[in-house]
Amino acid sequence: MSDIATETMSLPVMESFYSLQGEGFHAGKAAYFIRLGGCDVGCHWCDVKESWDASYHPLICVENIVKGAQKYDPALVVVTGGEPLMYDLKQLCAGLKRKGMHTHLETSGAYPISGSWDWICFSPKKFKQPLPGVYKKANELKIVIFHPSDFRWAEQHAKLVNRECKLYLQPEWSKADQNMPLIIDYIKTNNEWQMSLQTHKYLNIP
Repeated sequence: MSDIATETMSLPVMESFYSLQGEGFHAGKAAYFIRLGGCDVGCHWCDVKESWDASYHPLICVENIVKGAQKYDPALVVVTGGEPLMYDLKQLCAGLKRKGMHTHLETSGAYPISGSWDWICFSPKKFKQPLPGVYKKANELKIVIFHPSDFRWAEQHAKLVNRECKLYLQPEWSKADQNMPLIIDYIKTNNEWQMSLQTHKYLNIP
């Protein structure tokens, strides 16, 4: 891929920032986040609903997105949303990798995977069914527990991912106090699962 091709690709960026990964397998690691605007999954408990309408966010060329990440020399770069796979991410991934950065993706799996990723966090949602192709590529399955019925939802998806995929249950933030004891009890009797907490919210960091 030529640098000229990379320069011509633009994506709607809601925000980008350097922080710690707060969730899942890589929690606690320094990470540069690229949050793309645009999402049609429509989780009613979403905490970044301002990301949904892509037209609200500036289009930034891939070259400048990569330069923004490169300034921090991060251990990893997390591309999130919104739903980032609404866009073809091959050029963004290639640009980041050319600069030696590890690429992580957070997705609901509702769109085909594009790009070359070192880690894929797959968090399927009931509001828009995931595509079959994402299951075998996922490194991490993260199920948000909002209602007790979500445990059955988690079990359905755990049967479909690859055997090396890490399994996480994460309490939805507004119901964390209510659902945390349920998750603890569930994991104690289903120990293939682990707890994922939104530690960045406890630490009050982005």
